[in-house]
Amino acid sequence: MIDLGTTAYRRLTFATALGSFILFCNLYLFQPLLPLFAQEWAMSETAVNSVLAVTTMMLAISLVPCAVISERVGRRPVMITGLMLLPILGGLMSRAESFEVLVLYRGLLGIALACFAATAVAYMAEELSPSAFRVAVGGYISANSLGGIAGRISGGMLGDWLSWQHAAIAMAAVTLVSVVLIAAWLPKQQHFSASKGGVGAINRQLVMHLRNGALLPAFIVGGVNFALFVNLYSVMGFRLVGAPFYVPVGFASLIFLCYLAGTVSSRLSGHWRKHGTASQGMLMGCAVSAIGMLVAVVDLLPAMFIGLLLVSGGAFFTHSLALGWVGENAQTGKATANALYLVSYYTGGSLGGYLLLSAWQWQAWWGVIAAGSVLYLVLALAILVLKRNEHHSSSPHPQQI
Repeated sequence: MIDLGTTAYRRLTFATALGSFILFCNLYLFQPLLPLFAQEWAMSETAVNSVLAVTTMMLAISLVPCAVISERVGRRPVMITGLMLLPILGGLMSRAESFEVLVLYRGLLGIALACFAATAVAYMAEELSPSAFRVAVGGYISANSLGGIAGRISGGMLGDWLSWQHAAIAMAAVTLVSVVLIAAWLPKQQHFSASKGGVGAINRQLVMHLRNGALLPAFIVGGVNFALFVNLYSVMGFRLVGAPFYVPVGFASLIFLCYLAGTVSSRLSGHWRKHGTASQGMLMGCAVSAIGMLVAVVDLLPAMFIGLLLVSGGAFFTHSLALGWVGENAQTGKATANALYLVSYYTGGSLGGYLLLSAWQWQAWWGVIAAGSVLYLVLALAILVLKRNEHHSSSPHPQQI
C-alpha cells in the first residue's frame, strides 16, 4: 500500500486531483453560456438547458456500468480511457454546426466523464493505505470543487470575449495537456483484484439498496438537493444578463465564486456530526438554502450574491451529510450504494433545470420561488423519513457537487 509522504503518494494524489479538476471543468464549461446559446439559436431557456442536462443525465446513466467494467478490467484503464476522450469530444464540439449536434457531443462527454467519476475513489482506496487515503480524499474533493468553479468562470469569460467555440477549444487544449500528465504520473495498479461476481450479483445489490428504507430517502435527498442547487445558478445566469441588469455573460459567470461557500460548509459537516445528527444537519442545510432562494428575490446584486452564498452553503452541507449517510448505512456493496446515490444526484440536476427554467419563463424569480418551494418541501419530507432510521455513526467524508 502507498503511504503518506512517499513519491508514489505524491504522484497518485497529483494525478487524481488533476483528473478531478479537469472532469468538473469540462462538465460545467457551458453552464454560464446558456444565455448565449439561447440567443444564437433563438431558443427558449428551457430548450437550451439540454446542453447541460444531457451531460449530467448521461453521466448518471453511465456511472454504474463504468463501475462494473472497472471491476473486470481495472480502475486505471477505465479512468485513462475516459479522460483521453475528453479533448477529442471538446474539439468536435467546437466544430458543431447545429444545436442538436452539440447536444449529441455533450451526451457523449457525460459517458466519458463517468469513466473517471465512477472509478477514481475506488482506485485510491485500493492503492493507498487507510491514513493516506483519508488525506488524499480531501485533496480530491477540493479539486473537483475548484474545477467546477474554474470551468464555469473560464467558459463564461472566453465565451463572452471570444466565442463559445474558443472556450471549447481552450478547454480541449488544457485537458489534453492534463491527460498526458495524468497518464505519466498515475501509478500502475498493485492491489486490484478482478471481481468474480457476475452481473446478476451486481443487480441483486442494486435492488437491495433500493429496497433499503434507510438508503432510499437519502437517494431522494441527493437528487432533489442537487436539482435545486445547480439550476438556481442557471436561472440566475439568465436573470443577470437580461433586463434590468444586462450584465455581460463573462462577468455574470463570477457568481460561481459563491460556490466557495459550499466548499467551506462541506468541511464543516464532518464537525457537525460530532455534536448533532445527520438529519438535523440536513434540515438545517435545507433551510439555509431555501432562505437563500428567498433572499435572492430582491432585485439588487448584493442580495442575489448573498442569496447564492446561502444556497451554496446549505446545499453542500446537506449533500455531504446525505452521502455520508449512504456510506454508513449500506451494510454491503457500499460502492454500488454510492453509485446509486450519484445516479440520483446527477439525474436530479438534469431534470431540475427543466422545472426551474420553465418556472422562470412563467413568472420570473417568483415563479422560481413557487417551483423551488415545492422541491424544498419534498427535500424536507425525505429528510424526515430518513430521520426514522437514524442512528449515530462516524463522520462522513464530503464529496463533489
